[in-house]
This record gives sequence, structure tokens and C-alpha cells, in this order.
Amino acid sequence: MSSLLRGRRVTGTVRGMKTLADAATALANGQTTSRHLVEACLDRIADPAGEGARAFVKVYADSARAQADAADTLRRAGRAPGPLAGIPVSVKDLFDIAGDPTPAGSKVLADAPPAAVNAPLIQRMLDAGFVLVGRTNMTEFAYSGLGINPHYGTPASPWDRGNRRIPGGSSSGAAVSVADGMAFAALGTDTGGSCRIPAAMCGIVGYKPTARRVPITGVLPLATSLDSVGPLANSVACAATVDAVLASEALPALAPASMAGLRIAVPQNYFMDGLDGAVASTFDDALRRLEKAGARLITTRFPVIDEIAAANASGGFSAAEAFAWHRKLLAAKAAGYDPRVSSRIQRGATMLAADYVDLLGVRADIIARFNAATQDFDVVATPTCPLVPPRIDDLADEAAYTKANMMQLRNPTVGNFLDRCAISVPCHVAGAAPVGLMLMGETMGDARLFRIAAGAEAALAA
Repeated sequence: MSSLLRGRRVTGTVRGMKTLADAATALANGQTTSRHLVEACLDRIADPAGEGARAFVKVYADSARAQADAADTLRRAGRAPGPLAGIPVSVKDLFDIAGDPTPAGSKVLADAPPAAVNAPLIQRMLDAGFVLVGRTNMTEFAYSGLGINPHYGTPASPWDRGNRRIPGGSSSGAAVSVADGMAFAALGTDTGGSCRIPAAMCGIVGYKPTARRVPITGVLPLATSLDSVGPLANSVACAATVDAVLASEALPALAPASMAGLRIAVPQNYFMDGLDGAVASTFDDALRRLEKAGARLITTRFPVIDEIAAANASGGFSAAEAFAWHRKLLAAKAAGYDPRVSSRIQRGATMLAADYVDLLGVRADIIARFNAATQDFDVVATPTCPLVPPRIDDLADEAAYTKANMMQLRNPTVGNFLDRCAISVPCHVAGAAPVGLMLMGETMGDARLFRIAAGAEAALAA
């Protein structure tokens, strides 16, 4: 088995198994079967006291059992396609799966024609032997960082569940499915933080790759200039494993980077404005633990980052490109949209072609200047989100919703605009409000970022 699959053992999903490494080892040693893993996940999804009914929009119970039985048969015959064969995962509701429509968390596409073929990424997951247990809920059309969906309900963050707090979005059901043991990993998308925000809100790992590494064919788009597909999982090693499958790369050995001498840039502008007290103190404690492990923390300022908000003032890539895709559907079925989503898409209607061309140039300039400003650092560290999960009921007011949404999106969107890879790793202590440590690497520096994140994860757990 690749050393990439050797993750830190934690308690959780099935008899102490929570990571892909746990499941792969147990399957290889005959300590469990794929059918057992799948049944345990399906039981959690079906639990009326749990979040399954809100985390999933469709459950593939019968086909998951059939896939599991096939994986067990192949393994007994010594013909399993690999160590991951038979491990249950979930898929966000905007990937094409042959025979299903691709509603993307909406009602207006619920009766759309079924996909004729699997998205390439779905096929890669199936070829690796993963078992799909279902399609997960999401913010409608992936256009919000909160995870609230008025059509299918909103699954709650595992933290303080009695007060029902946001799961983060847009990959809300994906994060909850992993955090609650309904799947060992999940496929999400990240256009402005949609893997990292829910990971931070649910206390798991979320990854945004350099976008060009992973194809988005067969994935319903939000903004193709920014869209990327990444994993949500229980450890950095798990995320790296799924990312390798998505990028059609061999499973590499994930050797955690030493923190000794690692140059970590800690920006003092933009990312740190308006932090919750709990976020600020938890982030500071995480930095101290990394420093204790030998990392060099370098506080600095990146003035160029302050220019991103002005560049996006007219709606940015998301509004323009989303409107281009949605304009005909809005003309026919606008009443069926979540108004909070349709109003954001409609901003793209007023954006001139000249504005869009200008934005392309401004983005390229900001990327070049930020690359120059970070060339002496190994990684940039910030809080993933400025806020701990707000209560869902507290966001019923439009002003409160908008403010929370903009705050939670603010930090993660930077990585998408800059075309970089970034990861959110939980850094809070057990039982406390969930806080993510976001580490941002360089464009196409994904392998290096995974090693750094694995080293940081180990230092935080020490």
C-alpha cells in the first residue's frame, strides 16, 4: 500500500475507522468488507435522528450495495483494482452521473434530462474502486458560502448541533457526510472556498487544487475561470489520496514536511479584519504550535490583496460567467430559484464585455505581483473563515445573510482569484468551535502544499 494511505488513526466511522488508510488496511487484511463499510454509512444516512435527510438529495443504496459486493468479490479473487476499492464516498449534486439529472441543489433542474455519461472525475473515482453512496446537498448552483438551501433543507454543522449552525457552503452536504461518518471522503467543488469553508465549519479537511490539474468537464459550472474540484476528508493524507485520483496521478508517498525552518507568511492585512474572538485566539494558538515545532512565522503585509475587492466590485468572474450560463434558464424559471442565488447571478447582466476584459487584465497583474511578493515564503497561513458557524436561524434576515456570506467567502476566494492551491486543516481543540487553518501554496505547487499541510497537521496534533 502507498505510504500516502498511512494516515493518523482516529476514532470514528466504523469500529474506529475514519481515514481512507484505516479502511484500506482493514479491507486488505480481511478485517472488514466493503459491504460492511457501505451498510454502516447507509445506516448513518438513514438515521432519523441524524442529518442524512438534509445532507443527501439522493441515496444510491441499492447500487452502492451492488458495487460493494462486486468489490468484495474482486478482492477475494485477488483482482481488486487497488487499495481504495470498496470504500464509500459521496458526490456533490453537480457532477454528471450517467442516468441521473444534475440538479445542482435546485428544483428548476430536477426534471432535466439525465446525464448520458459519467463526468470524467466520477469515472476516475469508479475506476479506482470507490463506492458512490449518494449525491450530497449544496447551496443552489453553488452560489454561496453558507450552505443554506431552501429547497432541500440545510444540514447542520456537527458543532453545537442543538443550535443548528451553518455547515458552510457550497459543498454543505459533502462536509456533513464526512464529518458524520456517512462517507469516508466526498467530492466537492471550490469556486470561492466551497470545499474549504464547509470543511472549516465542520471540523474536517478541505482542499482546493490548482484548477488546471483537475478537469471540470461534466461538472455543472458556476464560473469556469475559477471553478475547481477537490476533496473533503478526515485527514490531509485522505485529501491527497483523493486528489491524486482526481488528477489521474499515481498515489505518491506523502512525507510530511518538517516544520523546522519552514517560512510561513502571516499576512496582517485583509485576511485578519473582523475575526471572531474564537477564530483569532484559535488561529494564534495554532501558529504558536507551528512555531514550537520549528516554523519561522513572518508577519507581513500584502497590499496587492487589498485590490481584489475593487477588481470584483462589478460582480467579478462569478456573476458574469454564471449569468452567461443561467440567463435562458432564469428567463424561463426564475421563480423557482432561491432568490438569494438568482439576485447574485443577475448582477452579471449589467457587466459590460469591456469590464470583463479589464478584469482579465487586472487579475493577471495581481497574480504576477503577488507571486513576486511571496517568492521568499514556503506557504501563506490565514484563518480559513473569519467566523465560527453562525446559527442558521440567525441568517433569516437578508442583511445578516449577506454579511455572513461575504465574511465567510472573503479569505478563501483569494486562492481562487490567484489561481493557487489551498487547504483548510482543522486547528481547534476537540469540542471547541470549529476553526480552519488555511495554508495557501503556489500555482501547481500542490504536492509541496500537501507535504507542508501534513507536517502542520502533525504539529497541531502533538
